[in-house]
Amino acid sequence: MADKTAKRGKLVVVGGGIAGVSCTEQLASQFPSEEIVLLTAAPLIKAVTNFKQVSKTLEDFDVEEQPCSIIEKKYPNVKVIQSVVKQLQAKEHKLQTENGKELHYEKLCICSGGRPKLFIRDSPHVLGIRDTDSAQELQKRLSKAKRIVVIGNGGIALELVYEVEGCEVIWAVKDKAIGNTFFDAGAAQFLIPCMDTDKPERATPYKRTRYTTDRAAPTCAPSAEHGKPNQNPDSAEKLGSALGPDWHEGMKLRGAQEVSRRVHVEYQCEVLKVYTAEEFLNSQHESQESSQCGLDPSSETGLWPVYIKLTNGKTYGCDFIVSATGVTPNTEPFLLGNDFAVAEDSGLKVDDHMRTSEPDVYAAGDVCTTGWDPSPLWQQMRLWTQARQMGWFAARCMAADLLDEPVELDFCFELFSHITKFFNYKVVLLGKFNAQGLGQDHELLVRCTKGKEYVKVVLRQGRMVGAVLIGETDLEETFENLMLNQMDLSAYGDELLNPNIDIEDYFD
Repeated sequence: MADKTAKRGKLVVVGGGIAGVSCTEQLASQFPSEEIVLLTAAPLIKAVTNFKQVSKTLEDFDVEEQPCSIIEKKYPNVKVIQSVVKQLQAKEHKLQTENGKELHYEKLCICSGGRPKLFIRDSPHVLGIRDTDSAQELQKRLSKAKRIVVIGNGGIALELVYEVEGCEVIWAVKDKAIGNTFFDAGAAQFLIPCMDTDKPERATPYKRTRYTTDRAAPTCAPSAEHGKPNQNPDSAEKLGSALGPDWHEGMKLRGAQEVSRRVHVEYQCEVLKVYTAEEFLNSQHESQESSQCGLDPSSETGLWPVYIKLTNGKTYGCDFIVSATGVTPNTEPFLLGNDFAVAEDSGLKVDDHMRTSEPDVYAAGDVCTTGWDPSPLWQQMRLWTQARQMGWFAARCMAADLLDEPVELDFCFELFSHITKFFNYKVVLLGKFNAQGLGQDHELLVRCTKGKEYVKVVLRQGRMVGAVLIGETDLEETFENLMLNQMDLSAYGDELLNPNIDIEDYFD
């Protein structure tokens, strides 16, 4: 039986997310006469579009969902198989899929992404935002909601809180400031006023083609990236790749109220307990909501569908809870029966050639954890930028190993760089932008113009090692060069950020 269903793919990639698709496309280009097999659990994959190399390390691009057939048309040597991985037998160089196929590989790259960290599972009142289907479910449920609670302080939480209109939002963050993953308290203070003002009208309508999965079609996995059998059909892990950086574009994230936006933030707290309406009635807890929270008392009519108690002692009723608390590397079902080195964060540990500890098995994107000594100005973060870079570099390493050629660690790993958008502001992060790992051995320079820009520079021994740029500062390329060159800036002092000095011309 196995012989009839076996497909011999020299090069196999698992995962239809950015890392997997980038790896597949690069392999297809390097080996146009070889069959490249992409194994994905969903009919939609993630593709990079509108790619722009902004500077030496900074890159900007869009992420677009596309049917699997598009990559097959673009690369005739790519074969997409839609199924979930059942088991990897690394010693035998063999993959087994849920639909009964066997894939024999010479080289394998695991790009199975991450799965959402839900603070509570199997609750109909808790929605995890990770993929396209869950985003559509959010849109549907939000249309009838008067209040939601958002748990999390990462990118999706930041975007969601800003985009939601017509609904009260209670935002619970475990840190002292919002956006702790991306910036410091100063930048957070710069952005907070945006939550109390109306969003600007979009200059142009969103016209990019979007695809959706057919809900009538049988679903075979929780995620296109996950490669994990859906052992629990009630799980929040549903079919679909991870969300793109502009996942909310073209979606109407509007609640049932007339208000534009009303956000209340609860700092330094986590979820203690979730109650159904009946459980809340039976308990002796009283809701701590009051007008001083900036909430509309008139919304307190009857019982809410769900109540959430926070570690700061406050309890809130709401229509539903959104869990946006990040992801954990999705290593199942690759570990069983194999001998992978697994990092503390549960990722597959890879060396500077993106190789795992199993022969001929590579990994890229959210599923992996870098095991080499990084550049002093680079750190791994599970972001779209690095997923694309890792997938592309993993393909280069696979090709180099097959051709017995040397390959150097790519320049993109020399300096951490990321472009995104929060609260309608352009955000650029460079190097040790939050002074990661520097301890007390650093100083900060900050320039802030309310409503326009926020510029923070991290200096160590007179040399620039990190920066946060919010707004149209046009400083990213200059600061990138100063970090890469490690010029001693001690002589310039605070003048480095003097708005009356054109720093771009000064260091040109």
